[in-house]
This record gives sequence, C-alpha cells and structure tokens, in this order.
Amino acid sequence: MIALFSKNTQTIAAENLYRKIVVRARDPYFYEDYGVPDSVDGRFEMITLHAFLVLRYLKPQLGGQNAVGQALFDVMFEDMDLSLREMGAGDMGVGKRVKAMVKAFYGRVASYEAGLGTSDDELVKALTRNVYGTTVPNPTQVSLLANYLRSQDAHLACVGPVALENGEFEFSSFSGRNTEKHVL
Repeated sequence: MIALFSKNTQTIAAENLYRKIVVRARDPYFYEDYGVPDSVDGRFEMITLHAFLVLRYLKPQLGGQNAVGQALFDVMFEDMDLSLREMGAGDMGVGKRVKAMVKAFYGRVASYEAGLGTSDDELVKALTRNVYGTTVPNPTQVSLLANYLRSQDAHLACVGPVALENGEFEFSSFSGRNTEKHVL
C-alpha cells in the first residue's frame, strides 16, 4: 500500500532535473540579452532547449533504457498539461495541445541534434525557426544563443551520466554575463 503513494527514485530524480531546467530556462538573460520572446512560447522553447541538452546525455546506451530520461520526459509534459489547465484550457483541448507540444519537442530535438552535429549555420537556422519563430530576431542574439547551446552541450558532456541522473551538476555560466544586471 505504501508503494502506491511513494514516488520511485527515477521520478524524484526527474523532478529535480526538471526543476534545474526550469530555473535555467527562466533566467532573465535569455529574454533580455538573447532576445528570446518573453512569452508562453518563448518559455516553452527555453525549457525544451534545456531538456534536450539534459536528455541528450541521458540517452540509453546501446539499446538499453534510461528510466530517469523517460521520467524526465513524463514530468515535463505533466507540467505542460498542468500549466495549460491553469491557463484556462478546457479539458477537451488539453490533450490535443499536449500532443502538439510533444510533436514540437521531438521536432526541436531532431533539429538541435542535427545543428550540433553540423555547421553553426544549421544550428542558427534551427534556433531562428524554433526559439525565435514568433519574432524577427537579431542575428547577433541568435548567434549568442547558438554559442550558448554549444557551450552547454560541451559542459554537460563532461558531467557524466551518473552525476547527471543524480542532478549533481549545474549548467555552466553565461560567457560575458554582466551579473550585476541580472539578479534572480
């Protein structure tokens, strides 16, 4: 009976990872200095981008399964579902919207994977299309975000899967950040 009400260790780890992702995604630096739209869409994009980075290193090795990665995905979309309901979306429309968000997430994962594996131009195109899709971005800001994404990717590659699963990491700092201007 107790097992019914207790969370498994993967879910607890996923919730901790998701909290880290959301805290970073809400950093004002993205919205003020990188020009990410400070909107529901922009915040979804930043959560998606950071979840992609973390999930990239929680991928199963050689056909195995990564329970924490799956739990993180589940926690993320449960939160999206709850957020839509809190914003007043009706029960009938929430399922369709969450499905659309899942599809959008997978599309972004594919484009960011491809962008990280190829030239800066491909990554900039992916970020422009996705993160800045509702605005006309400043090319310098898009380049800054592309550099940030590459930097975070390199940083997380050094963290190691066990430390990542346990949430024993921090995202690296923003290069050139004026910390006096941005206090959380």
